[in-house]
Formats: sequence, structure tokens, C-alpha cells
Amino acid sequence: MPRYYTYRVINVYPHDPSAFTQGLVFDAGQLYESTGLWGRSSLRRVALETGVVLQRRDLTAEYFGEGLALFRGQLFQLTWQNGIGFIYDAGTFELLRIWRYETEGWGLTHDGAQLIMSDGSATLRFLDPDTLSVQRTLQVTDRGRPVDMLNELEYVNGEIFANVWQTDWIVRIDPSTGMVTGWVDLSGLLTPEERSAADVLNGIAYDPATQRLFVTGKLWPKLFEIALVPKS
Repeated sequence: MPRYYTYRVINVYPHDPSAFTQGLVFDAGQLYESTGLWGRSSLRRVALETGVVLQRRDLTAEYFGEGLALFRGQLFQLTWQNGIGFIYDAGTFELLRIWRYETEGWGLTHDGAQLIMSDGSATLRFLDPDTLSVQRTLQVTDRGRPVDMLNELEYVNGEIFANVWQTDWIVRIDPSTGMVTGWVDLSGLLTPEERSAADVLNGIAYDPATQRLFVTGKLWPKLFEIALVPKS
């Protein structure tokens, strides 16, 4: 049976309220962010403490940015409906190459060996990071029932964390079986006033060195460092 969790806020940081967050990554004290919307999509490097955008590369208007992963010094960025992913040098944001896929692009992370991709369904795809070919697929289920609308992904201590689109929930997934091991309720992070101008929860980043977990949302004015608290 899955366990249920709530949260405790440890720190609150500023976040660009115009950033339609699609992918979030933490590395070496800074955040990397992929933002969406037609004509407003971008790749960013952001100062955690201030929310200041330190480096930015805008996508051309025909692309809607989606999930993001940092792997072996390269940033892998999905697009929503174009069937095209971009690979950049993580230091310079220089475009190194593109790859094509047949599904929609939603979330992206990696487990240290393969990229893991979501497309809004209950299926996760594991990709070879060199060829970008699909090595295996994983059906995500909770007590036998598919869990779809899987969006932004983050690999955390041997589990896959996934935002469930249009909800305040994150699911914790066993990457070997696809079974949901936990549900995290993140409702109430924003005040009602803040939420009225914002969109849905989306964006998970993890710092394995300090075991810090960060979450935010699309058009959110804040980014939160949280600790998970089991519900009784």
C-alpha cells in the first residue's frame, strides 16, 4: 500500500512569476529551469537564493518548452508537441544537437544511467542517453490502476517523483515495478491570493549532496525547500 505524506517548509525563495515552469534541476548551488508557453519558452540558469536569472536561452516561437534533465555536462530539454528535444552544453547553453521522438514531451529526469521521460500518460520511457532510443517502458500503477497525467519528473534516492498534472500531488514511483509507493499532498504552499495569479504545481528538484528537495509551479512567485512528513 502506498504511504501518504504532507510537508514541512524549510525555506522559501523568490521565483520569477512569469516563468511557466516545465522542468527544474538543481546542480552546484544553482537551478536550471525549462519554461513553456508559445513564444515564451526558455532555458535558464537561476540563482537559488535570489531567483535572479543568470543565463538564458530563448526558444523560437514554434517551440513550447517542457521537461529538463542535466546529465554528463549536458542539458536535455523536451518540447511539448513538436516531437523534438534539444541537447545543450550545460556551461555555455550552446546547442549541440537535437533528437526526435514520437510522443508528446512532458517531464524528464535520469537515474544515473538512462534518461526517464513522461508524455502525460501512465507510461514512462527509459532512453539511452547517447542514442536517445527507448530502452524500456514502465507502466505506473497504484494498486493495479494506471496513474496518468505524469508530468515533471525527478529521481530522488532510487525513486521517481512525478507531478500529477492539474493537481497538488506528487507520486513516488518504484522504477523497477512502476508501482506507486507514496502520494505527497502539497496543497496550501501558496496563499489563496498568490494562487489566484498562478497556475498549477509543477517543478521538482533534488540536491543529493544535502538531500534538499525543492518544488515550485507554473507562474509561481515562490520556490519552496520542503521536507516530507508522513501522514498518520
